[in-house]
Order: sequence, then structure tokens, then C-alpha cells
Amino acid sequence: MTTATRSDRAGLYYPKLPATWWLRHPRYFAFMMRELSVVFIAIFLVVFLVEIRQLARGAQTYVAFVEMLASPGWIVFHVVALAFALYHSVTWLKLTGVVQVVRLGERQVPSKLVAAGAFVVWGVVSLVILVFFLLGA
Repeated sequence: MTTATRSDRAGLYYPKLPATWWLRHPRYFAFMMRELSVVFIAIFLVVFLVEIRQLARGAQTYVAFVEMLASPGWIVFHVVALAFALYHSVTWLKLTGVVQVVRLGERQVPSKLVAAGAFVVWGVVSLVILVFFLLGA
């Protein structure tokens, strides 16, 4: 197995893009924001895992951790993480119509209908979870 060095590929064009290339077009910006959203979601999940660990260590440790999370900085972080999670979810569900081909017999279900179905399922599941927590079950 041989690997080509850059000099072997000297005839190829490598465009030099500025660091702000993604600010040129709204679609590029939206793509980069979707990619950035993963960082916030990952940090949220790590904090959540630490919270579970603190709960396992005892009530005092858990209460101290929750009090730390009540600080304004952590509240802002959680609001931003929620916004990014919603944005990530919406953009993903909008893609389901393109990615998931659904056929009924010989006919293909329109992509917008598939995406709408994904949003309906998301809404129903969210509503069931909300009712579950409001009823304290």
C-alpha cells in the first residue's frame, strides 16, 4: 500500500480559504452552528453524568452540586445548551424526509410528509414525558 505525498499530487488545486469562510453564506453559518451545538450537548451530558455520580455519593454531595448548578453562569449554559439541542433536533428531523425513503406499495411518501411525521412523533413523545412528570408518576 502506497500513500501519495503532497508533491505527488502537485497538479491538484488546494483553495486557500479564510478562517471566516462559513460566515459568507447563511447555509454555511447554519451548518457550523449545528456542528457547534454538539459541543454544548456533550458538555451538558458530562455535567449530567457528574450529577448522577454526585447523587450516588450521598445527599449532601448532591445538594452541594445542585447549588453550584444554580449559579447564573450554569443557568445561562443550560439555556444555551437547550437552544442548541432544540436546533440540532429540528435540523435533524427536517432531514428525515430526505434520508429516510418511505414507500407505500409502489408509491414513495413525499419527503415533507415523512419529516412532518417525525415532528409529530417528537411532539407526542415530549407531551407524554411532560404529562408523566407533571402527574408525578
